[in-house]
Amino acid sequence: MNLEIRHLHCILAVARHLHFARAADELGIAPPSLTKQIQDAERLLKFRLFERTRRSVSLTAAGEAYIPAAAAALAQLEQARELGLLAERGQLGRIRIGYIVSAAFAGVMRKTVTEFRRLHPLIDIEVAEIPMDEIPGRLVDRRIDVAYVRPPMRYPEELQATRVQQDEFVVALPEDSALASQQVIAPQQLRDAQFAVPEQESGTAEVARRGRFSPRIALRPGPLIAVLASVSLGETVAIIPAALSACVSLPGVVYRPLAGKPIPSELALLYRRHERSRAVRAFLQYVRGEVERGTARS
Repeated sequence: MNLEIRHLHCILAVARHLHFARAADELGIAPPSLTKQIQDAERLLKFRLFERTRRSVSLTAAGEAYIPAAAAALAQLEQARELGLLAERGQLGRIRIGYIVSAAFAGVMRKTVTEFRRLHPLIDIEVAEIPMDEIPGRLVDRRIDVAYVRPPMRYPEELQATRVQQDEFVVALPEDSALASQQVIAPQQLRDAQFAVPEQESGTAEVARRGRFSPRIALRPGPLIAVLASVSLGETVAIIPAALSACVSLPGVVYRPLAGKPIPSELALLYRRHERSRAVRAFLQYVRGEVERGTARS
């Protein structure tokens, strides 16, 4: 038989009251049962904790030394239990979030992560920019837990995506371009342009399809900020999400809407289909709730 937590509760109750009847009442057990628990504990410890007479109970020297450490150990065990319960409820843990740079400008990521942090202060959240073509592999290898991406993109069946924002594409032009004087740009007007293409090429491809031409791709700088930097130098145009145009102002760059039916641009959260982490699952549940609330408001 080993010393158990029930013994510690009994020892500390008697130490608090220095009275067996009152300690038994606190614990909700009969005094004889408490006496037996203390006797068993002293036998296991191989020293006496209490001096008992008919009129008083006092701590022995061994008891004086033992009680503070025992109280601290029990408190640690209780804290460990609380932490375990928090982790079980998805209120404790770590979430590693990857994102492509345009997600940072969309606003939805900042709002979601900030509010989730406020609601779950014990969950550690790490955020890192990652090239979009690296994201699926990092999710599969569990180097990140979720990622903000711009569909369409290819990813394994073990992953899935939830749309978190609906946007549309616009065109970024050099301010000295002949087209910059127009308020709306038709896809066919970009037939002779040279394109700087971001990580997500679907907007460029759809503009070319509608304009019935093959895009002349001059650069593939990847992240949208690099794409806009290329446009600012005056040699290329770019098809980018409208959310980026609303918050990024670069010298030499102007933005114009595209004529015709809007070309949709989405921001999505990509994650493992069968996620085990309760903290990550809590984040995914929160994101889905935000999407549903946003849909209900629109």
